[in-house]
Amino acid sequence: MRDERLTGLDTAFLCLESARAPMHLGALAVFAPGTPVRPARLVRLLGERAERLSRLRRRVSAVRLPPGAGAWVPDPEFDVRRHIRLHRLRDADPEAVAALAAQLMTEPLDLHCPLWQVHVLTGLAQGRFAVLVKLHHAVADGLRAVELGLGLLDGYTDAVAARSSTVEGDGQSVLGTLTRFALRPDRLLGEVVATAGIAGSVLSSARRTVPRSPLATGAPAARRLALLRLDVADVRQVRRGHGGTDNDILLAVLAGALRDWLDQRGQCVDKLRLRAFVPVSRRTRPGENRGRNLLSGYLCELPVQEDSPLARLRTVRSAMDRNKAAGPGRGPGALPLLADRVPGAVHRIVTPFARHSAGRLFDTVVTNVPIPDLRLTLAGAPLHEVYPIVPLAHGHALGIALSTHRGTVHVGLHADTRAVPDLDKLAEAIPTALTSLRAAPAGGARP
Repeated sequence: MRDERLTGLDTAFLCLESARAPMHLGALAVFAPGTPVRPARLVRLLGERAERLSRLRRRVSAVRLPPGAGAWVPDPEFDVRRHIRLHRLRDADPEAVAALAAQLMTEPLDLHCPLWQVHVLTGLAQGRFAVLVKLHHAVADGLRAVELGLGLLDGYTDAVAARSSTVEGDGQSVLGTLTRFALRPDRLLGEVVATAGIAGSVLSSARRTVPRSPLATGAPAARRLALLRLDVADVRQVRRGHGGTDNDILLAVLAGALRDWLDQRGQCVDKLRLRAFVPVSRRTRPGENRGRNLLSGYLCELPVQEDSPLARLRTVRSAMDRNKAAGPGRGPGALPLLADRVPGAVHRIVTPFARHSAGRLFDTVVTNVPIPDLRLTLAGAPLHEVYPIVPLAHGHALGIALSTHRGTVHVGLHADTRAVPDLDKLAEAIPTALTSLRAAPAGGARP
């Protein structure tokens, strides 16, 4: 297995890392076994399966050329036992599970080791158990993270291991890259022009000053998670009556919930402007470039200033339609694509400072992670709930992640407790906002 060079986006995620704002993704999966499963068996199964996934045995290593570059290399000291931890709880309710998961998400991964952890939580109410997966964003984007997670479940390990045995990263040597551009200088010019175009799209949308956003903070302090579920049937009812995609409707619901929550806090919402960064995969077919991050994104204004649920949906649909027309490689949200084109040496100098400027582009992240609509099990226990958790970057007080699985939308709210001490109130406002949108007169939001 050959070494794989870090892409620009991999390096960017590593350079954004700080002790108080770690850049790992998370997923909390809750399983409902018919008969008790021994904790030792869970740890053994997960360890055996993780060892067979080559991506989970690799760590970051520096390379000589080009300056600032790195590579994913096999860890000669890899020991799966360092990455899987068992937590024995006693009849823990969902709030206690969420509190422990929030605490575990706060702890950074060791950047000198393979960048992942699995935490097994036993002793949940009703005989259930949970698995919290932490995976650094440098290792994978959301779709790749889902695939690696599937590799830990029953019946999927061999298929995922086979797909990940051949790494499909850049694979370009420095000499090869220079030769390619020397033989075809027009390609170099084309790359420069394309990068300049993407940079222009991003920078043109930057706000001149960082607004006083209610979703802004300094370096995050303690963290908190709120986990809730929505019925996909309710979302589809809105879609039939008012049009739009499921994602449009969920963004409009979040806008309504944020409006109600901020209004309850005494915040003036009528002139407030909140921007969400919505990550978008650039994969066009399953398995494409499976060994690397392949992300872009859209910027979407969350119309919290709109009092009408249908007006919020119309605004969101219009914004997302414009984003899709521009494409993920062009619009103002193409920040990850720009980061992917920046050399590692530049990232290591510039990115740690740039993390403080994220507020000029957006106020929060809203990501929708697709989960296969299949019956998934671990040690024979069916997957009952699965909550994605977005990293909470420096300066952002709230991150929102959603996933749909078997008729349920799972929502994970990840917040800085100092800036958002009343996260439970926001969680309560989300289903209320969906109910308000369902109750709106049919046809009011269609073009």
